[in-house]
Amino acid sequence: MIRPVPVLCFPYAGAGASAFRRHREYPSDVVRLCPVQLPGREERFDEKLYTDVAEVVDNLLPNMMDLVNGSPRVALFGHSLGAVLAFEAAHRLESRHREVDGPDVLRLFVSGSAGPWTRRADPATGLSDDRFVARVRELAGYEHPALSHPQLREVLLPTLRADVAMHESYRPPSGLRLAAPITSIRGSGDDLVSAEEAAQWSAATTAECRMVEVAGGHMYLIDSPPTLVQVLEQEC
Repeated sequence: MIRPVPVLCFPYAGAGASAFRRHREYPSDVVRLCPVQLPGREERFDEKLYTDVAEVVDNLLPNMMDLVNGSPRVALFGHSLGAVLAFEAAHRLESRHREVDGPDVLRLFVSGSAGPWTRRADPATGLSDDRFVARVRELAGYEHPALSHPQLREVLLPTLRADVAMHESYRPPSGLRLAAPITSIRGSGDDLVSAEEAAQWSAATTAECRMVEVAGGHMYLIDSPPTLVQVLEQEC
């Protein structure tokens, strides 16, 4: 019997592994969703926050290997910030596969994201709290409900600021490309990431890059959890 492919899932800025809780409620014989918990949130709340993609991926590598649990193959998924985290993690796993016989990277799924070398024209890092929250709302097309409550906002803002700084400062080495194929997913109504920007991921692999559009906007994965599971099943 073929085991389902583990899919390491990296959340968007400000979120933790629980962002994928509803997606895991939809059983699949093809994929096994494995949310990756970043430091500084949920059960890892007391750990330091990172603002560097490469450093946090190094921190996460042992946990990723535990989640893969000996499977010979692995896929990775990430939305927005999660897309560049998954991209960097895929490189680590490809190196591990070559050097110590780790799992083979079957495919990278990037979602709601321009190519990894694209820079934001109007960054949010360094803005005052109110301007920062407003800018993040523009960038994400979504606002975490806790941001409307002063006490909860005070708890959430450090994590969100660290994540946004991590995303906006990310600079992958020029020409760094995966051997694994990439699927770039975009909500058809996404007015934050254009189809042309989503297609930029073709430059990040020496294999094929497929574009998949699904119904919904930038945060389609929140509005329709089954949609994501269906795309992963079809592409794995």
